[in-house]
Amino acid sequence: MAVPKKKTSKMKSRSRRAANWKLSVPARSVCPQCAQAKLPHVVCGNCGWYGGRQALDVD
Repeated sequence: MAVPKKKTSKMKSRSRRAANWKLSVPARSVCPQCAQAKLPHVVCGNCGWYGGRQALDVD
């Protein structure tokens, strides 16, 4: 069975583990009705449109 020749430092192992915790920016799309930025597949918070129709009554 293979045995490591040197001890892996705390910094090396912690930085390797930390690479899996990166946060990504959420995707954005443009509302076709009011041209505001919104999350894809979500009702527009500015005008209430989704899927080519008025889904919410926003005043």
